[in-house]
Amino acid sequence: MERAEVLKRVIGILTEAQDIRRAVEAGEEDDDPGPTAGVASQLLNEMLPSIKVPADASPREVARVVAEALGPALHTMVSGFSLAFTSLAIAHDAGRTDVSSIEVLQQLALEVQAGTYDEGA
Repeated sequence: MERAEVLKRVIGILTEAQDIRRAVEAGEEDDDPGPTAGVASQLLNEMLPSIKVPADASPREVARVVAEALGPALHTMVSGFSLAFTSLAIAHDAGRTDVSSIEVLQQLALEVQAGTYDEGA
């Protein structure tokens, strides 16, 4: 999965989480964890590779195989959440009261779509 797609998915997860929080705060809560759990699970299922470890592998070999398989995907996901957090934190720290967190995430999504965060850019 391309980095831009991961960033868009992360933004979607955070946006849906805010929608759920608003609904809960408004008393419209639904006991179902809802779409956010599904979106997050779907992202994990699509990004995390299947790992095959030889039956006779030592614990050290298992750790190496798992780290090599999961490392790149986890790095990309953590980078996406870090970018979103940083964007929200910058707006907060700047005292921006003229934009909501949803608007900050929407702007970030537009920047991702424009290629601002493409690798090597």
